[in-house]
Amino acid sequence: MAEKNGPSVLKSAGAMGIAVFLSRILGLVREQVFAAMFGASTATDAYQIAFRIPNLLRDLFAEGAMSAALVPTFIRVQKEEGEARGWQVATRVFGVLFAVVSVISLVGILFAEPLVALYAGAFRSVPGKFELTVSMTRIMMPFFPLVALAAAFMAILNAAGKFFIPSFASALFNVVSILTGVALAGFFEHPIEGMAWGVVAGGMVQAMIQWPVLLRVGYRPRWTQPLETPVLSDPALVRMMGLMIPGTVGLAATQINILVNSIFATSVGEGAVSWLNYSFRLMQFPIGVFGVSLASATLPAFSRHWSAREPEQAVEVLRKSIRRVFAVNFPASAGLAFLGVPILALIFEHGRFSSSDTLNTARALAAYSVGLTAYSVVKVLVPVCYAMGETRIAVISSFFSVAVNLVANFLLVGSLGFTGLALGTSLTALLNAGLLWFWIGRRLRVRGIPVPSSDLLRAGLHCLFASMTMGVTVWALDQFLVAPMNMGNPAWFRALRVAIGVSTGVIVYTGISILTGIEETLELLEVFKRRWRRGKR
Repeated sequence: MAEKNGPSVLKSAGAMGIAVFLSRILGLVREQVFAAMFGASTATDAYQIAFRIPNLLRDLFAEGAMSAALVPTFIRVQKEEGEARGWQVATRVFGVLFAVVSVISLVGILFAEPLVALYAGAFRSVPGKFELTVSMTRIMMPFFPLVALAAAFMAILNAAGKFFIPSFASALFNVVSILTGVALAGFFEHPIEGMAWGVVAGGMVQAMIQWPVLLRVGYRPRWTQPLETPVLSDPALVRMMGLMIPGTVGLAATQINILVNSIFATSVGEGAVSWLNYSFRLMQFPIGVFGVSLASATLPAFSRHWSAREPEQAVEVLRKSIRRVFAVNFPASAGLAFLGVPILALIFEHGRFSSSDTLNTARALAAYSVGLTAYSVVKVLVPVCYAMGETRIAVISSFFSVAVNLVANFLLVGSLGFTGLALGTSLTALLNAGLLWFWIGRRLRVRGIPVPSSDLLRAGLHCLFASMTMGVTVWALDQFLVAPMNMGNPAWFRALRVAIGVSTGVIVYTGISILTGIEETLELLEVFKRRWRRGKR
């Protein structure tokens, strides 16, 4: 049944999930191109750090805090003050955001060298590596304001009930960045600099493709009407900043975690940065398709119920979303952990990416997989904190997680190397998810609203049991029956190995779900059945 005043969360998440699925597939293609052209090399390490700087700025100032603050603000203004006023707020957000992040981007270009030194000072020990990183940082810094504007467009379109095109825009980013990067690679002394220019071109397309959709949903640029108030004194803008600033502080804690991980990774040997990046990119596939999609679809629905003073309905939206995260992300994490080697060999083991790179990346992937479900739960819970007006919860949880991440790095990197960094990230995600739910539940109980903690615990344990059973089964099948049949590891055998493992995993997990009554899996099966019948008709 559709949610009141908007499309159902499952339908919205499904539309977004399809678009994000295409984006993640193309993202993997992009990583394949990198792996084949550059492997896990000095140039690749330099690119990953250079791209990380504008990308982390994007996470800090744009997609995370800004999107979570903008959606409930826009919905509230449209509901209470009318559509024209809502579009005025959107126009002012676009203008102020682009101006601020453009200045930050310019500062980043001017101070690229000390920024890179902060992240990867160890690169100076390899001739030319530090200088290449600085050069690519300056090239890619304009990506930041472009993708920040794209994120603002996406937030407004999500609030207006449009999910497919905004999510598909990131797929176009991958297409354009690949094609542009490969086309320009031959024009530079360091071919990987062509890929850096491809990132800028992709960011531009990601923003531009959403503009026509904004116009179709009714957006018209309104700077001074209907409210004759100076932009920076706009009460809606001030209210949004009141939500965004604490969230940005909380996200700053996350960036400290990433900074610490980067410093550790650059000092544990050549290739470590790339192995961690390739594995994290693969883990981002289920997070993006299911975690981020559900989070983006949950926020507008939760915000509508919460602003309409319907807290029970809002909590029900949240409960269903988290159960859906469990039903999909637990088996995804088990699949990546137990089938990491054949999956990575199929995707990346071409050109300069060796079998040794596959094994090292698989180790990092297994460690990251421990926290995959928690990472997706955090993606759902943090925007809910904004909608509830409880930004302090996310801030406190983030800063507490920093301390845990630092301790985990120091304890694990000595014995486990780069794998310890991935495991520390997972443990931090688990703690963050637990803290967020504890504090949200506490706030709900104070308001006299029932909290479905027991229901979610049971659902999580059922999904975990089904996923671990599936994982052990597919691992045993692969190791004792399929892998011994290998004769030279040709591409067709790698594809067959993954196909057998994945199909067996789907059958086992679906069977256990039917026997134990995991309702979200059954719900997804029913959706597929309906679409299959419509397709046949």
